[in-house]
Amino acid sequence: MWFSENWKDYELLDTSDGERLERWGNLILIRPDPQIIWKGVAKHPAWKKADGIYRRSHSGGGAWVKNNLPESWKIQYGDLGFVLRPMGFKHTGLFPEQAANWDWFSGLIREANRPIKVLNLFAYTGGATVAAAKAGASVVHVDASKGIVAQAKENAALSGLADAPIRYIVDDCKKFVEREIRRGNHYDGIIMDPPSYGRGPGGEVWKLEESINELITLTAQLLSDEPLFFLVNSYTTGLSPLTMSYLLELKVRARYGGVIESGELGLKVTQTGAFLPCGASSRWYLK
Repeated sequence: MWFSENWKDYELLDTSDGERLERWGNLILIRPDPQIIWKGVAKHPAWKKADGIYRRSHSGGGAWVKNNLPESWKIQYGDLGFVLRPMGFKHTGLFPEQAANWDWFSGLIREANRPIKVLNLFAYTGGATVAAAKAGASVVHVDASKGIVAQAKENAALSGLADAPIRYIVDDCKKFVEREIRRGNHYDGIIMDPPSYGRGPGGEVWKLEESINELITLTAQLLSDEPLFFLVNSYTTGLSPLTMSYLLELKVRARYGGVIESGELGLKVTQTGAFLPCGASSRWYLK
């Protein structure tokens, strides 16, 4: 399992009864998490002091049933800054477990001692984008949501990267990759964090387990002659990290050699010292 020990502004305080108790800066949130199947073990005193509580509805969806949160607030991860907002579907605009991946590829970029160009697909609010740019890479940031890309720009500015070589693209990621192939563009590092499920602009249904093979096959064609890394994240329960690793074996390592690692991402729970699983990653890189 991969996790970051470097968070100061985020803390997973406790977990019980399908919910996680979290500290984001100075604010306490309670949010649902389907991985938390244990019950009746809530002990942390902050359960009674939540500033925001999101609850799922039995009919689907959910809502903030308690919201004493500001419209937005800011937190830091080292020298990276992020703006948070209480969003629909329980989100805040950041996935703190991904810091383990930020630390990993940032080290590769710094140690490369050459210009590194990174493509970040399904880039959301840009946690990976600002981490790669802060490490010295130029980044192409692609996401289909205009509002989310605008928040990524805010995060870059908070991280001192307003003038960094980051190109923001609002587009369908697969279509962008297909155009980049035709243009002959290449990247030294690729990051992708595709959603488990969604609908395209024409109403077409996206299911990751049905689409990941084609997506990795296409995107691997964008790797440069001296690639540095390829990172695939998944929050799809039925898609194991070993499955993603097998695809990287076929599409990347078979051509370039190197190393593939796969595992779960986790967050350490303060109350118990145990780890909550928070998705999975597969990483290819050259040693």
